[in-house]
Amino acid sequence: MVATSSQTIVISGYYGFRNIGDEAVLQSILNALREESEAAGLRIEPVVLSIDPEWTARTYGVKAVHRMKFSEVRDAIKNSSGLISGGGSLLQDATGVKTIPYYLGVVKLAQWLRKPTFVYAQGIGPVNRRMFRPLIASVYRRCEYVSVRDVESSALLRDIGIPKNMIEVVPDPVMGLSLPRADSRGDITASDSGRAAGSEEGGAASGKRGLPVVGVSVRFWNPQRTELMKLAEGLDALLSRMALHIRFLPFHYPGDDEASRFVMNMLSHAEDHGSEISIAPQSETPLEMLEEVSRCDLLIGMRLHSLIYAASQNVPMLGISYDPKIDHFLGRLGSVPVGSSADLDHRIVAAQSERLLSDREGWLASHAAQLEALRREAQLPAKRIVEYLRK
Repeated sequence: MVATSSQTIVISGYYGFRNIGDEAVLQSILNALREESEAAGLRIEPVVLSIDPEWTARTYGVKAVHRMKFSEVRDAIKNSSGLISGGGSLLQDATGVKTIPYYLGVVKLAQWLRKPTFVYAQGIGPVNRRMFRPLIASVYRRCEYVSVRDVESSALLRDIGIPKNMIEVVPDPVMGLSLPRADSRGDITASDSGRAAGSEEGGAASGKRGLPVVGVSVRFWNPQRTELMKLAEGLDALLSRMALHIRFLPFHYPGDDEASRFVMNMLSHAEDHGSEISIAPQSETPLEMLEEVSRCDLLIGMRLHSLIYAASQNVPMLGISYDPKIDHFLGRLGSVPVGSSADLDHRIVAAQSERLLSDREGWLASHAAQLEALRREAQLPAKRIVEYLRK
């Protein structure tokens, strides 16, 4: 359908920091808005609030302004048709006291400027400081659309004072992210190359000899690093039983690469069966990391978006919970974490990994319906926003 009108939408979130999980959220929102607006005969021109607007503009081909420069943010919103806040875990005070005021302040500014505001698949909480609760309620009750990525976030908003009929529960936007497909001539593209050889650091992501690939996404969390040590024990036990390519996938720089090397340095059985151990280079775009995950036969992850990437690519996964958002996401798949940052048994890690590697098809068969539903429902916020803008 040919676009007949144009609307500018400002998008607020944790963008430009090159956290591959949050960048994937932005990529997913942009894709969904484009698809839904084109189908509706509407053209949407996004303006992203970013800590690095030049990089964001270059990476995604959109306009961007500095998220901390008030005059630029105000002018962008003033000249727009509305504001999207999300996705990601924006309204939480676990990482600091300034996060909630910033993101609420951007939404409130848009409302002062009489612009429609939309909350896009956010994960809400924890909100430990009670002073924030009435602020969230007053701002969110004035939004035209509110969606959250799990029922726990919905329950928290209802407890704060947001009516149930205002809240739509949807999957994380990244569930809708996909790799390019083969063109009409059947040429191989990133999606269809699957386990073709590559040239990343430490060997191809698919392994030099076609070894099964176990992707591992870790981060520092427990100050004693006990969960990382237990994970290393589990991986080492697995390597003592079979030949594998353990591929570490850092989702956030700096930090995740250091956590990856911390675990790598404790693996002593890589040579037992001719196994390989490597670490992926820093991804410049979400699609580069998505392709890495698509080559895996199993994903073991602490980072939420490593698990969501795996689900979007039908890759069996084991989640290690350091935050309730991990439990919430796995719960939507009918699964539970293999352990937590406080309690991880290396024997269970090894046994569950071996089970999933030997029965990938069984895992896919038992989760196919849930995975497809999540991918389909991930488009709903974009669809609702486009419908509102067409009025």
